[in-house]
Amino acid sequence: MEVEAKEFTYDVLLEDGGVMLADGAGAIDAPEAWKPDHFLVAALLRCALQGLRHHAERAGFEASGRGGGRALVTKRAADERYAVVEIVVSYDIALESDPGAERVAELLAKAERDCFVGASLTVEPEYRWNVNGRPVSARAAPS
Repeated sequence: MEVEAKEFTYDVLLEDGGVMLADGAGAIDAPEAWKPDHFLVAALLRCALQGLRHHAERAGFEASGRGGGRALVTKRAADERYAVVEIVVSYDIALESDPGAERVAELLAKAERDCFVGASLTVEPEYRWNVNGRPVSARAAPS
């Protein structure tokens, strides 16, 4: 028996003048300095952090943190269209207790894997993690 995949829908309304509504509420009046590219980087930052918090909570840990990111947009060699060709996000994460390097790497790998924003990009995002003051790689997690 095949299990049906969950579906998630997100409705955004862009008003004349730039005000945005998410699912009919939560108005954001972004300053003019915020370009669509900034929202893409912010979406990736929030998505992976939200995923980390979710997986940490399921494992019995509390995660908090902040991050920053950068996207490079230029002409792609393959089709000469302007696109994001590089995107890097960096996080400073605090875990309430230290579950050990292997467990932390597993949590980070799940956060990266389950971020649908990152999975939707044609370029693979580079994630950089500092957890409890130490650089950690999700790549260290066993497959």
